[in-house]
This record gives sequence, structure tokens and C-alpha cells, in this order.
Amino acid sequence: MVTYTIAELAREFDITARAIRFYEDQGLLSPMREGVGGRNRVYTARDRTRLKLTLRGKRLGLTLSEIKSIVDMYESPRDTVAQIDRFLGVLAHQRVTLEQQRADIEMALEEIAAHEEECRRLLLESTERQDAA
Repeated sequence: MVTYTIAELAREFDITARAIRFYEDQGLLSPMREGVGGRNRVYTARDRTRLKLTLRGKRLGLTLSEIKSIVDMYESPRDTVAQIDRFLGVLAHQRVTLEQQRADIEMALEEIAAHEEECRRLLLESTERQDAA
């Protein structure tokens, strides 16, 4: 069985060990424990896959509870159609959220451009007045 240390996963996915421990606290990962008092975490290929899916979900802007729900679905003996339907629903909701954020950003950029243009106009007028004086 292939296993990974927390340091190996942190390095592979370019995240901190603290982030991995946080995902464990949230129930997304469940490493085995070895060593004195179970101090050493040992991650399996399953944990690595769950971490990869978690990070992918984060990039999509999903919450950890949404990610956990989706990842857990694929490990349960539930109906695949229901799982895909649920995932499509989450993705559709996230698409709407991101499209609204994009519209908000575009509006903010337009406002910034208008303010910049006004400031440049005011500077030009001020410079012209100073040159005329």
C-alpha cells in the first residue's frame, strides 16, 4: 500500500501542513496514526485523492461543506444519477455566483476607469491654468 507523510502531501500540492490538518479536522481526510501515541499521520492514496478533490473544489469556489458532501457521495453506495444531479446543482449554483461576481467586478472596473478619466481631466485643467498664469 502506498502511503504519504503530511510533508510529502504538503510539498506535492504546495500547501501547508497546517492546511492539511485543517482539512482533517473538517472530516475531509482521515489518516492512519502511527508511532508513539499516534503522533505520526500516514495518508493513503484515498486521502491523497480526497485532498486533490478538496483543492479542486476550493479552486471552483465551493465551500468545505459542499466539497465534503460531494466527495463523500462518491464513497457511498448511493445511486450514481443522484450523485451527478447533486454535483450539477452545486456547479450551477457556483456558476451563478461567479457570474454575478464577474458582473460586479466589471462594474467596479468601469467606475474606476471613469474616476481615473475625471482625475486626469482635472489634472490637465489644473496644469493648463498654471501654464496660463
